[in-house]
Formats: sequence, C-alpha cells, structure tokens
Amino acid sequence: MRVRLLDLSEQYRILAEPIREAIDGVLASHRFILGTRVEAFEKAICGYCNAPHAIGVSSGTDALLAILMAFGIGRGDAVITTPYTFFATAGCIARTGAKPLFVDIDSETYNISPSAIQEYIEKNCQADPSGELKTRSGERVRAIVPVHLFGLCCEMDPIHQISEHYQLDVIEDAAQAIGAEYPFGERTARAGTMGEAGFFSFYPSKNLGAAGDAGMIVCRDAELAKKLRIFRDHGMDPRYFHSVIGGNFRLDEIQAAILAVKLPHLKSWSAARRGVADFYRAEFARAGLVEKVVLPAEPYRDRGLTNHHIYHQYVVRAPRRDALREHLAKREIETAIYYPLGLHEQKSFAYLGYKRGHFPETESAARETLALPIYPEISREAQRYVVNSIAEFFG
Repeated sequence: MRVRLLDLSEQYRILAEPIREAIDGVLASHRFILGTRVEAFEKAICGYCNAPHAIGVSSGTDALLAILMAFGIGRGDAVITTPYTFFATAGCIARTGAKPLFVDIDSETYNISPSAIQEYIEKNCQADPSGELKTRSGERVRAIVPVHLFGLCCEMDPIHQISEHYQLDVIEDAAQAIGAEYPFGERTARAGTMGEAGFFSFYPSKNLGAAGDAGMIVCRDAELAKKLRIFRDHGMDPRYFHSVIGGNFRLDEIQAAILAVKLPHLKSWSAARRGVADFYRAEFARAGLVEKVVLPAEPYRDRGLTNHHIYHQYVVRAPRRDALREHLAKREIETAIYYPLGLHEQKSFAYLGYKRGHFPETESAARETLALPIYPEISREAQRYVVNSIAEFFG
C-alpha cells in the first residue's frame, strides 16, 4: 500500500467546480491584483479569526517581512525567535538588517520555551537608562517572534508577560496554525491574534492552501493595518506617491478567490485532522508503541478548546529516526523531517557565531522527529498500515 504524506486529490475533486467558477470569475473581471475578491477574503479572515483587520499579502514570508518593515525594525535591532522552524522566520529578520536572537525550544511541544526566553534576556541583555532592552553587543531588542509549530500554539501567556515587562512587540508566526486556539488570559484566542500582529501562510500544503503562494496578516490596531497596506504595495499612498520604501507583497485575486472557496471547509478539515490524530494515538497504544515512539504533545486538550491542536503535521519522535524512515519508505509510506538542521547551524547564519551544542533541545528534535502522513481524507486502513509498519520496525 502506498501512503502519501499529503494527498490533496480528494479535496480538489470535491471543490473542483466552485474553484473553476471562482477562477473564471476573476478572469472575466479583468482585475487580477488587490481587487474585490481580496477584500472579501480579508473580511472573511477577520470573521474567522475574530480580528479587526486582515491584510492579504503574497506569501507568509512576505507577511513577516512587511510586519518587520512596518515596525521599523532594521539595522542595529535584534529579534528573539526559535532556531527550530522554517528558514523564513529568521531569514526575514536578517533581511531587514536586524539580528536574529535564537532561543531553545520546549522538549515536548517543540515551540519556543518562555523560560528560555527569560533566561536568555537575563544572561545576555540589559536595559539602558531609558528602559530600552539591549544585547551586550549593543543591538536594541525589539520583538519576539514565537512560531506556532505544526499547528500547536506556543505558551502565549508567559511570552506576553515577558514582552510587557521588557516592552517588546510580539509578532506571531502562525504560518502553520490558522484556527489553532489558546486559553489566552480570560478568553480563548486564535493563533495570530494574541500579539501586535500575526500572520498565516497559504502555501498549497497548509491546512488552508492556495494554488500557489499567498499569505495574510492580522492585527488589532487600525493605524498599523493602514501602514501594512502601504508597505505591501511599494509604499504607495496615494497611487504613485511613495511615503516609505515598501515591497511588492500584494495578494492576487485568483488566490483570494480559491481561498474563499476553501475557507468555509476549514472547520471540518481541522476536526478531521484531530480525528486522524486521535486514531493514530489509539493505534500506537494498541500496538504497544507508546514507550518507543513519543507522540505529539496536546497541552491544551483538556482546557475546553475545540481547536486545541490543528495538526498541520503529525510529528513523532523516535530513536533511530533515519533507519525508521528508510524502513517506512521501503513500504511506500512517505514521511518528512521538519527540520533536519536547526537554523543556528545553517551556513547562512554562521556569522551569528552559534555552534553545535548551543541549543540541545533543537538539535535533539532535529535528530529524532519524523512527520507521518496526515490529511483530512486519509483512511483508517492507511493509518493502521503506517502504525503496523512502525511496530514491525521496532520488532
């Protein structure tokens, strides 16, 4: 049996007709960039996330870059984030001229550790007479970018306590977590809405995926939203008058139209993914593997949240990970490694001076984690085959 890591064919089969109609409507309108469909999709995202403002952009990467630019973060600044994430998170920080400050992850959730953030600040930073937090080498620490990895929200309450104490902005990287919920203070909040700004990626493999690159920023401040709309369109305001140097971060009408067709299905898709995760958990227990394979953490499951985890990926942890992956490949089971190397060890970030051993939890996760097949339509038969094949490996 062949089991793909992600199979979008059934999703497309069901939605093929309305998607084609949506695309045809765009072509007939002769309006292809930042038109009424983008505006309608932005409004729909506001409703879905309970956010006052949504700004459609060309990708999740460009979303973060636009936010950093709008905040005026650049040379001489520094931003705290995780080394265990997709490259774009730290790449955007570096592109502005700012310095990424890496902090290790929690060993169970793989998200940035709030206690590690606090420890890093206490050991490596100090406040100047004005109260501005600076690194020992003099960079101004401006923000924290927590990444809600694999569909699970970071521990945002302690992160906010840190940010408020040190007067730092919080920019949520919710690229993998649209719809995920967190018990934030006295309310249930959705990923992307707990910081000064948050953003999503609609890359085709995401839980809500476009037919190409697309992204969205959400925020609560009207002035910030206005500024972000200017930055996404070359800094124009009004047309052909440029008050700032922005970028070409515009969302196109075709992607917005496709995403608008898909968004009403996201609730059921997220529920189906949790069902897949629950079935995996039961099958791993049946096979006697819970002592050999570490299953995804679900820290908010019993907190009354519907979307406590949206399972963009189903990531397990196992000894002899590479041998296990090879074993599964021989049985035509696709897997993936997210991520094989921490950002602190990437050649492009060698100038930061980090070495192997600086972030042991990140390095351990990079050696031991494996993403198993997950998508709403995966069959129970396929899941059993995956688990039975893993049981076969461990003998």
